[in-house]
Parts: sequence; structure tokens; C-alpha cells
Amino acid sequence: MKKIKTNSLTTFGCLILSVVILTTNACVKQAASKIEPAEPLTTSSADAEIAAAQKFIEKSPDAAKGYNLLAARYIRLARETGDFGINSNAETAVSRALEVEPANLEAKRTKASLLLTFHRFAEALEYGTKLQQENPQDAIIYGVLTDANVELGNYPAAIDAAQKMVDLRPNMESYARVAAVRSLHGDADGAIEALSLAARIADPQDREAQAWCFAHLGDEYFKVGKFAEAEKQYETALRVFPDYHFGLAGKGRARAAAGDLENAVKFYTQAQTRVPATLTVISLGDVYAKSGNAAKAQEQYDLAVFIEQKLGNLDQRTLALLWADQNVKLDEALAIAEREHAARQDIYTADIYAWCLYKKGNFQAAQKISLEAMRLKTKNALFFYHAGMIEKALGNNKAAKDLLQKALQTNPSFDVLQAEKAQTALTELK
Repeated sequence: MKKIKTNSLTTFGCLILSVVILTTNACVKQAASKIEPAEPLTTSSADAEIAAAQKFIEKSPDAAKGYNLLAARYIRLARETGDFGINSNAETAVSRALEVEPANLEAKRTKASLLLTFHRFAEALEYGTKLQQENPQDAIIYGVLTDANVELGNYPAAIDAAQKMVDLRPNMESYARVAAVRSLHGDADGAIEALSLAARIADPQDREAQAWCFAHLGDEYFKVGKFAEAEKQYETALRVFPDYHFGLAGKGRARAAAGDLENAVKFYTQAQTRVPATLTVISLGDVYAKSGNAAKAQEQYDLAVFIEQKLGNLDQRTLALLWADQNVKLDEALAIAEREHAARQDIYTADIYAWCLYKKGNFQAAQKISLEAMRLKTKNALFFYHAGMIEKALGNNKAAKDLLQKALQTNPSFDVLQAEKAQTALTELK
């Protein structure tokens, strides 16, 4: 085999999984039980690391090493605090590293990763492809290619890159990408296995990376309706890295799915205070709306719009989805979705585009784009719900019923508000 299949990996990657994956879940639980809570990141510790890098630069201003060290510290700080604006400092440091040493590979790798961070996916793919040609055995570069191709919807190329990466270096980073590719292709069990292994072999000194694995493992369980297991993973993420925004948001999601709206508000509020990510803000608004507090819900929705429009956010697809869900500003939502779809043909953008077309009453076009969104057979209840509503609008009642049932069977609480609408629509069809 030349590609990552839904049930195996080739060569070394396959051997690693066949030997280890059978005991992965038990190993992860055992490892997680031994993890002591990390000390929260402090400004003083981060400042000390940055100061050390700057001191190195003062001693050797014409060497790339100091600038690379400084960039790495800024990137780590951005990950740990959720303040991704810090990455601009990393970009400045990398640019300086490449000025003094244009051929420095570490600086080039960091530049490629930052292009992804700034959502400059086409540039990242072009730059990463050039690096791969120069360094065909460098596993890190294949990670860049995997991510860029996933974001642009080039899924066969993403599979090839992820396979090459795990063959060259079967570590946390490569297995996390294997998990992402498997999840996209509907292999939920395979994604969970790969992420479990990634969590097990993550660097114990990098608590944020460990917590990221557990939080995203929780997401994979949540996608397929395994809420109790998902919540356990979110709790582990928070034990590994206290106040981790992904863990807090996950706990909010799990509590909402359990009908515990009071604690859902608590955890979402904590996550938003830590990192005001648009999805978290909207999710908090949805819980308020579900609770009957329309005024507080609207405050959150207004905040989400402010974040997207005023703070120069890099990806406004979520804003388009918010407006489509609320049946407001549909022309603007459709314009965003059309622009994003023209730039990147990934399945998530296609789904939002289809939903915006549906809300505008263009059902035939919506159906076509919805099929594009489901082309990988991804187990995504929101995709099935959107497709079911589109088929219902077209009068294709059997297809609509099948898709809406599939959405609720995959995840009966896929969305605090939309899942209820899916059930209502299904009842009407029955």
C-alpha cells in the first residue's frame, strides 16, 4: 500500500501500530493516572525563556540559532496562553534568522509552520513543497504538507504526506496527523487509536502538547456520541495542563450534551476568559439561548461578530455559519462562504457554503455542494443534518429522513440548538 488506509499504515508505521495499538487505550489510561498536575504557565517563566534567547542573540547576532530559539519560545508561549498574536513576534525572529543565514533549515521549517498559523495555506503548500524537494527525508516538512493539503482540500496529497511523515518519524506529531486524516475519512476508531498513541508518546516535558492530544482525543469521542469518554479526556487534558482552553471548552461541550447547562456556562465562560475563540463564544451564546436567556445569548453572538470583523480574524467561515443558523445577514454570509470556497475546497468550507445556499433558497446548488462536503464519508453529524434539511427542502423525503436519522444516530447532541431542529424536522417527515 502507498497510502494511509482507514485500517492500517504502511511499512514502519504499520508495524508500530500492530505492536502497540492493541494496548493503547489501557496504556493511555495508566499514563494519564500518573500525571501530576502541571504548574500553570507564569509570565515570569516565559519572560525568562525569552530573555535567555535574547541574551544568546546579543552574544551571536549574526547566527540564526538565537533567533530560532526566540521564535520557538514565542510559538510555545502562543500555544500555552492561546494568545496567537504572539506568533507575529515569532515571525519577526524567523525573518531575522533567514536574513543572517538564508539556508538555515530550522528557520525555514518555522517559517512554513507560521504560514499555516496565519492561514496562508497556499503559500505554505508552495513553500513546503520547495523545502521537501530540497530535504526529501525531513519528516517535519511532511507535516507542513499534510496540514496545508488538508486545509486546501487536497486530500490524496495529504494522505501521501502523512504516510511519509509517519514512516520517517513515528512520533506524536505524525500520529496526530494520521488521526486527522483518518477522522476525515470516517474512520473514527482509527483516529481514536492514533490520537491515543500520540498522547502516550508525547514529550512529558511539553504539557501543552500532551493536553492537546487528550483534548482532541475527547473531540473524536464526542463526534461519535461517546460523551462520557469524551469528558474523561477533557478532564485529563485539564489535569495535565490546568486551565487549558481546549479542555475547558470541551468540558462545556460535554456538560451541554448531558443537559447540565449551568456547568456548561461555567466551563465555556472559563474557556472564553482564557481564550476568546469565536467557536467558544458562539457555543456559550447557544447555551444561553437554550437556557432561555436571549439577552446574554445575543451578547455572545455580538462578541463573536466583533472578534471576526474587528480583530482581523483569519477565518470567517464560522461567522458565515453563525449568520446562516440565525437567518440574519444571509447575503453577507453567502459572500463569505463563496469567497472561502473559491480559495479552498475542503469539506468544512463546502458544508458551510451549502448551508448558506440553502438558507438563501438555492436548494439545487446547495445539494451539489453538500455532496462535495460529504465526499470523504466523514462521520460529521452537522454535515448529515445540513444535507438532510436540503433534501427535505427539495421534497426528497426518504433521503431527508435517512440523513437526519444518521445525524442524530452519529451524535444526538451534535449542536446545542441545531440537534433539536433536526429532531423536529425528522418528526415532521415521519
